Amino acid sequence: MSSFKKSLADIDFTILGVALALVVIGILSIFSAGMTAEGVQVSHEYIKQIIWATSGLVLMILCMAVDYTRVKDYSFLIYIVFMFLLVYTRLFGRVTNGARSWIGIGEVGIQPSEFTKLAVILFLAQYLDNSEHESPFKRLLVSFGIILLPVALILAQPDFGTSLVFFPILIFMIVVAGLDWRYIVFILSAGLVTLFLVVLPLWEKYILSAPTKFFFVFYSEPYIYIFIALALAVLALSVWGWLSYKKKYYFWIAYISLIIAGGLVASMLAHKVLKDYQIMRLIVFMDPSIDPRGSGWNILQSRTAIGSGGFLGKGFLQGTQSHYRYLPQQSTDFIFSIIAEEWGFVGGAGVFALFFVLMRRCVALMKSCRDKYAVYVTAGIMGMIFFHFMINAGMAMGIMPITGIPLFFLSYGGSSLWLIMMSIGVLLGISARRYRI
Repeated sequence: MSSFKKSLADIDFTILGVALALVVIGILSIFSAGMTAEGVQVSHEYIKQIIWATSGLVLMILCMAVDYTRVKDYSFLIYIVFMFLLVYTRLFGRVTNGARSWIGIGEVGIQPSEFTKLAVILFLAQYLDNSEHESPFKRLLVSFGIILLPVALILAQPDFGTSLVFFPILIFMIVVAGLDWRYIVFILSAGLVTLFLVVLPLWEKYILSAPTKFFFVFYSEPYIYIFIALALAVLALSVWGWLSYKKKYYFWIAYISLIIAGGLVASMLAHKVLKDYQIMRLIVFMDPSIDPRGSGWNILQSRTAIGSGGFLGKGFLQGTQSHYRYLPQQSTDFIFSIIAEEWGFVGGAGVFALFFVLMRRCVALMKSCRDKYAVYVTAGIMGMIFFHFMINAGMAMGIMPITGIPLFFLSYGGSSLWLIMMSIGVLLGISARRYRI
């Protein structure tokens, strides 16, 4: 603690200032979201948000004060604890919005999957730091395995949106760790193939005017099993060819076959886990008019709110879409729509600027750190923040599918606010000690 006090001058106060500014903006927006067109305050969520923000500040200070190198020694234990919490949540948790993702007593509860993100970042950073002497392929496999377990447990809840966050965390961290670009392209390609195959049935049903007569083989039984077997057979033969003759084209055949096989298997599992309404959110992203009073309603009303804000906005507490209760989940998923309606393009751009500054400071922190473990942790937190912001803000503007991912600092909710405040505390703790050898 004494060494920490000596390092207070090295804390990145820009990160701290941006975090506090975003929290204040969030509380004001939640206050506005709880007001009706008649000026009656029908929701007191902003009071809870203030309580969570205050307690979040305490958590942030604690995380900042604790030496991150000591946390490194316990990162595996932290990871295991949260895996057990995810299992417990799946078995005994509370069902909210169709997902068994909460634990607690009465109305007081937390979402363990949120805090699991930071636990995974800490453990994955420890592994990447300790495995630099190992082969890149082994590092990729183990890294992927570290995130695969929580992803599977969170999908079983099922919570599709939260499970997605772990993949950008992985990508940011392995990029910083210097893994081969082919591995990164593989993860992105397999993800795109999986996403395409997941939405394919509903895309054929709702968007195509005349559904094709052959796409069904990619998602219907028993055809999908045949394609998986063929892809695996090609993979096995190409691996044998590569090991026997060392020809590059065998490697690339195996590479593509593994992407296809992985995408087919992942999409098949996703169809068994995900509900139709969750997949439908991806469909209405492409064309909200397909279900204007159902899944498409959220996007249409959000676009209307953002568009009505104009350049300078309607003014604080003067929003119409939110105050007339047209915006669904307006204090959580669509909090950015309220900001854009009341503060216009200027307010929305201001939020973008604050997140950009936060990202930029994370990059600067990684460049100045002398400890690779700290660099990996910073990269993971940066990937998490970037994905949350990109998806949520894009969702509000209709350029990203609805996934239920909150906007850090701004969206109503204790678990997500505590997580991001703890993550900021970790970043501040790293910045205070970044010059230490």
